[in-house]
Amino acid sequence: MRRPPRSSRSESHPPLRSRQSLRLLLSLTLAVSSAAAVLTAAPASAGPEPTTGTGSTAVHRHLAPAVLARARAALAGTSAPSRDASLALRRLFVALPRLDAAHRRAAHELLARPTNGARDPLGDGYAVPARHACRGHVCIHWVTSTKDAPPNRRWVDRTLAYVDHVWRVEVGHLGYRAPLGDGRRGGDDRLDVYLKDVGSRGIYGYCAPERRDPDHKWLASGYCVLDDDFARSQYGARPRASLRVTAAHEFFHAVQFAYDYGEDQWLMEASATWMEEQVADDVDDNRQYLPFGQLGRPSHPLDTFAQQGFAQYGNWPFFQFLSSRYGATVVRRIWAWAGEFRHGGHDYSLAAVKDALEPHGGFADVFRRYAAAMTVPRTAFAEGAGWPRPAAAAVRRLSAGSPTARRRLSLDHLTFRQVVARPARDLKGRWRLRVVIDGPRARTAPAAYVVVRTAQGGVRQRPVTLDDTGAGRTTVAFRAGSTRDVHVVVVNGSTRYSCWHRTSWACQGRARDDDEPFTVALTAVRRRPRHR
Repeated sequence: MRRPPRSSRSESHPPLRSRQSLRLLLSLTLAVSSAAAVLTAAPASAGPEPTTGTGSTAVHRHLAPAVLARARAALAGTSAPSRDASLALRRLFVALPRLDAAHRRAAHELLARPTNGARDPLGDGYAVPARHACRGHVCIHWVTSTKDAPPNRRWVDRTLAYVDHVWRVEVGHLGYRAPLGDGRRGGDDRLDVYLKDVGSRGIYGYCAPERRDPDHKWLASGYCVLDDDFARSQYGARPRASLRVTAAHEFFHAVQFAYDYGEDQWLMEASATWMEEQVADDVDDNRQYLPFGQLGRPSHPLDTFAQQGFAQYGNWPFFQFLSSRYGATVVRRIWAWAGEFRHGGHDYSLAAVKDALEPHGGFADVFRRYAAAMTVPRTAFAEGAGWPRPAAAAVRRLSAGSPTARRRLSLDHLTFRQVVARPARDLKGRWRLRVVIDGPRARTAPAAYVVVRTAQGGVRQRPVTLDDTGAGRTTVAFRAGSTRDVHVVVVNGSTRYSCWHRTSWACQGRARDDDEPFTVALTAVRRRPRHR
């Protein structure tokens, strides 16, 4: 996990869904930057999705230097800020089977544990013999000299106790699968956590997959590395607070490796950042990413994984919205649907989300409710009052002399925009706001919501029914002194993809319904008095 710049297991499932084609292309995709994918991917026709994929050793050899370079950069702290070390090493691990001998040796060096010493080319290896202590399901490894030494044994014990606490919360209380055993690497089968001075490189910590499950190709054990002191001078926060959120986040990556270490990256990072809220709710470190997610950039798709940004961290409110309304187990069910184990759903990320939300009205309805909630986080989320102000496409003040406003918008898949209308002082009495939506055709999953905030602090929400052509209208109260403002939210909830094109979106796909047009027309109208 990097810092931004300062400015239940027995759940049942339907028959398995094969992702062979997706898997054949996965290691190719991991070497392609998200930015390039966004620039080159165009909306695909709505034809049938491909059922087979191709890959070649020659292509992998060609891309191997890029995969290795990105992993080196992530660990050295010289990469783009959003390149998380855990996923950089995950990408390298995925590519391993298709690398030639020389590149494979280099990859194994980068994936080496600190106790491998000088074999680690980036200096992550310990230069002196390590000590270790174990508690519950976890072992901590550290050294007593060199710059990697923690400040004292008390910090070692605190780290050990807290990582074991995180295990008990995420596995014991929340019911996630435990990280897989590592076959006695590090001394025994428990999860190994190494203390290193990674803060000097701008990294909180990371977990790396290491040993594939012999019976399930896409499951793996792993080990973790955490900073050795989380010094305030490096992180700008209390050391104990930084330790708590980092342990919660990175441990969840080790949990994810027990579900599917090859899963879409946006799901891995957004849910890991959400997990910080479940384990260390009072720290609120994850708020620093909110301006980069859909709170600050609602025109960026939910399934964005930005190689040079923080969108995937900033989209944790989506999972907070789900867990606050349907219980924390809904996120576990998403991972169960994504799981590659015997009773897992074998879905890709967004398909897993859709399956998990089916009992709650379906994805389209839930996503539009989430979009509406993100326009008024202060009232929609328990801690929303402490969040930044959400972005708006336009804010218009309507008056008797200027009663209309119109805004044309273009929305990509899994995005939303809001237009805000406020009544001028002269709109007293029986004034209302007429909202007219002209959106795309129904099969592209358009939606609209109206959120009315009263002067007394109340909030009323109303969906706008759209017909097959995407048109709809509604009218709401709009009076000076009683109406604070009206938020009109338009939503592109499309989940239609042409999959496996080596992009960074869900299922490595190209969205079929990007750049969809919406027009929002607002008119303040005086309501005529009734004649008796």
